[in-house]
Amino acid sequence: MTYRVCFVCTGNICRSPMAESVFRTRLREAGLDDRVEADSAGTGGWHEGDGADPRTVSVLRENGYDGTHIARRFQSSWFSRLDLVIALDAGHLKALRRLAPTPEDAAKVRLLRSYDPAAGDDLDVPDPYYGGMDGFEECLEMVEAASEGLLAAVREQVEGRAA
Repeated sequence: MTYRVCFVCTGNICRSPMAESVFRTRLREAGLDDRVEADSAGTGGWHEGDGADPRTVSVLRENGYDGTHIARRFQSSWFSRLDLVIALDAGHLKALRRLAPTPEDAAKVRLLRSYDPAAGDDLDVPDPYYGGMDGFEECLEMVEAASEGLLAAVREQVEGRAA
C-alpha cells in the first residue's frame, strides 16, 4: 500500500513544489520511491495549470532537483487518500485543518519545519514570491533541512506498515 504525502503552500508555485521536488529526491535516494508518493498543491487556485515560478525552477535545477511542475488547488476530498499533509506555514496549517472533514484528517496536517530539530520556534517557511532570488535560496535551505527529519518519520511509518 502506497504512503501518500502532499505539500501545501498558498499558490503551489514556490514553496510546495520545491518541497515536493526535494522530498521526491530524498525518497529516491532512500529507496522508498516505490512505496511513498509525494505531490503538492496550493490553498488557493490562482495559479492552477501554471508551472512553478521561474525562480523556483532555477533554484531547484541549480541544486540538482527537478523543476517540472503543474500547479493545482488542494481539495478536502483528498484527505481520504493522503497519509500526511505538510503545510509550509502556520496559515496553511490552519486553513488545511479547517478543510479537514474529520478530526483524524486534521491530525494528518503538520508543519514541514517541525521535522527540523534546528528550526527552533519559528516553523514557517517564508513565502519568497515577492522578494529576490535570495528568498528562494533560503526557502530551499529550510526545505532541505526539514526533509531529512520528514524522511525519517515517513520511513518509520512505511516500515511499520510492512511489519
